[in-house]
Amino acid sequence: MKTIIAGQVEEVSRKAEARPSVGWALASLALSVLLSSLGTSIANVALPNLAEAFNASFQAVQWIVIAYLLAITTLIVSAGRLGDLIGRKKLLLFGIFLFTFASLLCSMAPTLWLLIAARALQGLGAAIMMALAMAFVSETVAKEKTGSAIGVLGTMSAIGTALGPSLGGVLIAELGWRAIFLINLPLGVLTLFLAHRYLHVDQSRPKNERVSFDTRGTFLLALTLAAYALAMTTGRGSFGRINMALLLAASIGAGLFLLAETRTTSPLIQMAMFRKLELSASLATSALVSTVMMTTLVVGPFYLSRSLGLDTAMVGLVLSVGPAVAALTAVPAGRLADRLGTLCVTTLGLLGMAAGAIALSLLPTILAIPGYIAPVVVITASYALFQTANNTAVMTDVSPNQRGAISGMLNLSRNLGLITGASVMGAVFAFGSGTSDITTASPDAVAIGMRITFAVAAALIVVALAISAAAYRRTFRNLEPASINDHRDVAKESSSSPGRTLRAFD
Repeated sequence: MKTIIAGQVEEVSRKAEARPSVGWALASLALSVLLSSLGTSIANVALPNLAEAFNASFQAVQWIVIAYLLAITTLIVSAGRLGDLIGRKKLLLFGIFLFTFASLLCSMAPTLWLLIAARALQGLGAAIMMALAMAFVSETVAKEKTGSAIGVLGTMSAIGTALGPSLGGVLIAELGWRAIFLINLPLGVLTLFLAHRYLHVDQSRPKNERVSFDTRGTFLLALTLAAYALAMTTGRGSFGRINMALLLAASIGAGLFLLAETRTTSPLIQMAMFRKLELSASLATSALVSTVMMTTLVVGPFYLSRSLGLDTAMVGLVLSVGPAVAALTAVPAGRLADRLGTLCVTTLGLLGMAAGAIALSLLPTILAIPGYIAPVVVITASYALFQTANNTAVMTDVSPNQRGAISGMLNLSRNLGLITGASVMGAVFAFGSGTSDITTASPDAVAIGMRITFAVAAALIVVALAISAAAYRRTFRNLEPASINDHRDVAKESSSSPGRTLRAFD
């Protein structure tokens, strides 16, 4: 009896010690996401100061932001796959260190082009952190808590996005532009310590398993994604010959990449995984939803300033509502996904986004600021529901040797959606406003452009709903015969073991 009691006490003690460890491990992942999202948003506010400091044009200093986004977009899948091969903890620690070190280089850069190079290096570190933070969730928390944990990461991403402009403005006003990069140093050191101390080491691979990395596929995918990203961002809204050439290069690169993946024994992306309709649908809907979310960031400032006549401070205040709502909604969304199931919450999120987009195309012209804020709250809260549930559905049952690659694909689909939204939906807004230069459009023209743009956004969400519904309908149809056979097999066994039948259907 004493032995049993002692064993129980030891087990309870061990579990009590494990809980703080899990909490600190999740904190290190959350800080990794915070740093990467903060790196994206904090630099935007500094562009005017950087143009003045380096005596450069706005087009030149834009590369401070573009270099960071390009590095993330082109390398995030490769970073996730490399983590699967060499160990996710080892690579994540390197990514945190690289991001922190590159932040120091950014703060010391004497010229614009050295700053841009340091930002690209910082983007590589961010790509590693973004790809592996989500991949680590399944190894850090229990399966039934996956949604809540992913919700925490979503909250930190939203906080980083919302905090960047305001924090950057304060730091620049008080300490100068170099401070926006120096602020990453203490956060990076803290994240590195927590990750090293509390994250579990990956399960070791069998000694006879050959580890190889698809260098050719990585190179082709990086060039393809870079060409696409540049095609979508070059020209500041106009789409000329350079954009067409880059799109053609991206198309050729995509074909060469697919060909290379079929001829290698260790592909960067296993094409067979796209036969799973739920995964393909999740990636497609994620890209469409991110396109719509970027629309609010592209169209919103112009409508608020040009059509409603708000000053810069009020525009910033109204625009901060979206990230604030996302930060408050992501964790409850994760808990809801754990409780109701990911399919239900994903559908609810898409329906909410469609309703919000339709309302945003109608209400602002009637109710002014309240008519703008209310639909944005609905869209952003619904986006948090969708994103958390969609990521949870994908990451919950992924095999351990593919978690990094799948996490990278999820992040890539989101980034491609954001890039596409900034370009394509910006062009739709300009077309709807009836002008090539939106900054000179009349208030009425801007209002008409917004109505048309969000009508298109609502249509994109309807397409996402159709893709999601079709994928799950086909999946359930394919499962039906197997389910019927399973039940028949269980029924045959019931004659010899009735209790077993009850347990099987329990």
